[in-house]
Amino acid sequence: MTTAKIGIVTVSDRASAGVYDDVSGKAIIETLNEYLTSPWEPVYEVIPDEQAVIESTLIKMTDEQQCSLVVTTGGTGPAKRDVTPEATEAVCDRMMPGFGELMRAESLKFVATAILSRQTAGLRGDSLIINLPGKPKSIRECLDAVFPAVPYCIDLMEGPYLECNEEVIKPFRPKK
Repeated sequence: MTTAKIGIVTVSDRASAGVYDDVSGKAIIETLNEYLTSPWEPVYEVIPDEQAVIESTLIKMTDEQQCSLVVTTGGTGPAKRDVTPEATEAVCDRMMPGFGELMRAESLKFVATAILSRQTAGLRGDSLIINLPGKPKSIRECLDAVFPAVPYCIDLMEGPYLECNEEVIKPFRPKK
């Protein structure tokens, strides 16, 4: 079985400067460890809210490090330095707007300000890139909503087969 490489990118000026510990990226790794039973390897980076840095990190993870999935956290709000969606769109070949739509719909069940979030997702080569919000609670809510579609999306791009702990998250795959 192939070990899947999954990129985790925390976009935060303060976390990248060491002002505080990156709890968001660690929350993604913890969640993926609960979801996945197949072997996977995290490719983890904490970077500042700089569009050029975000773009180059996404390109490096997809093209050079061959991550089949890259999950970002942070930089999806309306603040001027929140440019993760713009960086994602700039490097993707095709966008997958359903991911952002579902994440916002799910988040609206918990907080009215979810409409301020600009999460998105897209495809670059053989990789799926998903932007998540920055708070660990919101990360889990959003991943719980969209992750059932992720393994099949990776299948369609001929990436590694992601097996899940179906007691935690049940992936959708069409019946054969």
